[in-house]
Amino acid sequence: MAAQKINEALEHIAKAEKHLKTGFLKWKPDYDSAATEYGKAAVAFKNAKQFDQAREACLREAEAHENNKALFHAAKAYEQAGMMLKEMQRLPEAVQLIEKASMMYLENGTPDTAAIALERAGKLIENVSPEKAVQLYQQAASVFENEERLRQALEMLGKASRLLVRGRRLDEAALSLQKEKSIYKEIENYPTCYKKTIAQVLVHLHRNDYVAAERCVRESYSIPGFNGSEDCAALEQLLEGYDQQDQDQVSEVCNLPLFKYMDNDYAKLGLTLVVPGGGIKKKSPNAAQDKARGPAAVGSHPEEEEDEYSGGLC
Repeated sequence: MAAQKINEALEHIAKAEKHLKTGFLKWKPDYDSAATEYGKAAVAFKNAKQFDQAREACLREAEAHENNKALFHAAKAYEQAGMMLKEMQRLPEAVQLIEKASMMYLENGTPDTAAIALERAGKLIENVSPEKAVQLYQQAASVFENEERLRQALEMLGKASRLLVRGRRLDEAALSLQKEKSIYKEIENYPTCYKKTIAQVLVHLHRNDYVAAERCVRESYSIPGFNGSEDCAALEQLLEGYDQQDQDQVSEVCNLPLFKYMDNDYAKLGLTLVVPGGGIKKKSPNAAQDKARGPAAVGSHPEEEEDEYSGGLC
């Protein structure tokens, strides 16, 4: 079966090369027919699991389409060549070709297809090079935003933000989340704005920037419905606990369902948040007085209480 497919592919390549030849009665190569034959050869090689030969056929198809000024079809062929590289686990090279395809889609005036290609490239490389994936998702978001397809832009920005948090690139994550929140506010999706505010605050606190976290909450009061929401109340509690170095209060807030059921990367930020000073709860004024008076004074309190109520409440 594989040998049959390989022979079929080679026949298509021979036909393609014949279409490219010129002669006395044929002054111009037939790029269109050659591209068609190269495309058929690529499919046959792919079915025979000969991915490197399939890639080569795709590249020749793309070149023929370019010579024929058919940019969209050339881009498709480059994208297919990238997918053959993916099959061979040559992911960085695959991404390069898909990026090239996306640029041709843009040049051809099909930005949506360009953005989808960039997203596909991001998914391919995400586990190998998260930094590259972030770049690709941000490029896709920019293309979608220019086309006023804001929901798709937000999906790409969300992927970029989560990868930035996962990679502890918290300064960039804070900016990415702010961008997300601004667009959600623009499309009047206010409840999601509240969730992005929580994510922002967690990122800022992990950056040890309490001032930025507090400012973030303060600025969110302008979002309709935020003031008085459970998100707002929880964030105020969180900031209070963090400011007072009360680890118990911070942990209690971060274990609320509101925090625990966020996207996994943000939930982890909550569960690993430690207040400054090693998380030692501040002593109350009464405790401080007791310490000053010494152990004997502290030990006398239960006895005093026992005397006071020794005769019962009546």
